[in-house]
Amino acid sequence: MPGIAGIVGTGSRCENEHALTLMVNCMMHEPFYVSGTYINEEFGLWLGFVNQEGSFADCLPIWNEKRDICILFSGEDFTDQTDIDVLRRHGHEFGSEDASYLVHLYEEMGCEFLGKLNGWFSGVLVDFREQKCVLFNDRYGVNRIYYHEDARSFYFSSEAKSLLKILPGTRQLNLRSLGELLSSDAVLQNRSLFSGISLLPGGSSWVFSRGEAVKKKAYFKPEVWESQPELSGSAFYERLKETWTRILPKYFRGKQPAGLSLTGGVDSRLILAWAQRPPGMLPCYTWGGKYRDCADVKIARRAARISHQPHKTILVGDDFLSQFPELAARTTYISDGTMDVTGSIDLYVQRQARQIAPVRLSGVCGGEILRRLVMFKPDPPQEDLFDPELARSFRDAAITYASELQGHRLSFTAFKQAPWYMASKFTLERSQITYRTPYFDNDLIALAYQTPAHLLSNDPAIRLIADGNQALGKIGTDRGIASRSIPGITYIRHAYQEFTFKAEYAYDYRMPQWLARLDHIFAPLHLERLFIGRHKFHHFRVWYRDELSRHLKEMLLDSEARSRPYLRAHSLEKIVKAHTNGYRNYAFEIHKILTLELIQRKFVELN
Repeated sequence: MPGIAGIVGTGSRCENEHALTLMVNCMMHEPFYVSGTYINEEFGLWLGFVNQEGSFADCLPIWNEKRDICILFSGEDFTDQTDIDVLRRHGHEFGSEDASYLVHLYEEMGCEFLGKLNGWFSGVLVDFREQKCVLFNDRYGVNRIYYHEDARSFYFSSEAKSLLKILPGTRQLNLRSLGELLSSDAVLQNRSLFSGISLLPGGSSWVFSRGEAVKKKAYFKPEVWESQPELSGSAFYERLKETWTRILPKYFRGKQPAGLSLTGGVDSRLILAWAQRPPGMLPCYTWGGKYRDCADVKIARRAARISHQPHKTILVGDDFLSQFPELAARTTYISDGTMDVTGSIDLYVQRQARQIAPVRLSGVCGGEILRRLVMFKPDPPQEDLFDPELARSFRDAAITYASELQGHRLSFTAFKQAPWYMASKFTLERSQITYRTPYFDNDLIALAYQTPAHLLSNDPAIRLIADGNQALGKIGTDRGIASRSIPGITYIRHAYQEFTFKAEYAYDYRMPQWLARLDHIFAPLHLERLFIGRHKFHHFRVWYRDELSRHLKEMLLDSEARSRPYLRAHSLEKIVKAHTNGYRNYAFEIHKILTLELIQRKFVELN
């Protein structure tokens, strides 16, 4: 993913320049990336950056007029246009629709400008007037910054692999972190998978001055929002409507065209209802599967047609399966091992989405913010597959998770779930496109803390959709929910959608073992085609059994994979053979062990 990297400290110019080059090269994943460096040996700075060509931050390094302040920036900022216009009135000169105004915002406000920024970002600021350097990130920590400190220097990068490349001592898996990843799909508490590498906490502004230890400051704390009073139902809805209509236009700004990733739910449809784009000017797309048009495709196609916008189905089928080995390896590499191999689908569809528009608007995080949904929890794989010490770490992970879940539920979803769990997926997707979701707008999240308890549901969003576009409000969601209920019919529709959703889940990804044995007996009938594809477009249980079985055996049954110290070879062989022969379902475990093998090859054995 585009980002920043650097070394702050001592060392020879030649040594640090070479290290910086290696760090930047590790982040150059695509031909449409651009990169550069800024080096100031006297100040002890070796800084680099990678950006997508034509993106918001494709203007680095950013200097003020006197060239005594410099900023490297990654990500995007959605500061109100009125605040940017004030800078011009104060005589500052900068480009339009890019990040060049940020250095002037700092000139006007000092480090308090960080509290004004709105989006997912990270950056490093060099102020030669005050002889200091500031490393910062967004208040949520979604734009990850990995770092390592030693007695001589401070190393940082948007991608852990950059540090692994130049610091061989970090190429060891942290057992505690590994247990959390395998059991919770996330490394918790701002740690990384690797020894000696940590994550910069969200809302950081760490200050470096020559001859002094780094000052680890924070410019934002969630308690500021938590202390707000709860609103009444009517007051909340009016504030929600005002806030939504005010902030949404900002997410269509910029030089690059945007497309909308549209699903059958309410959150992306709420964007469509208030987008106010001319007919034909907002391309919409939805992921689809190989067996049939799923509910998302059917509903999204209809919603786009009502809004007079084009729609395309991005198919995940045989072409994806033929590329799976390469996509799975790239997924592991780009995400620094934090996204399992199912993320190969995300990588595949984002490549297709970029051909439609380089900017993707998404309704992702709507439920997490407006309804405080927690999307992950401890769910460990079979312990007898792993070394006892690693298996014990699964139980430790559950204890850590439970302690972090205490407190305000929205603070957990915004400030812990987002950077620890969801950012892995975002990192992968943002390697291909510029990713935007208005649900992480600062003003909207601040308001979400004031939601009355009885409105922590889909009701406010459904009402707001109807207020923006009445016809869109009448379309039922993928769960059969609409703004206008028809007694009896709405209930039946909702019950049917719930049944088919749960039936597909049970028959596909988490099929119980008794059903897997029964399904194996009737395999010639291909009963899966009666159930799968109605709601989901990916079907790894079936794919691992059929199209991907040869790849699994090649990857997991070779001598190196079977000799990993954290796995039990006999159990590994039993699981792979039972699943590929079709009489057991171990898709969940295969996700984990296949990802773990790729982590070993891509990072631990890195040359």
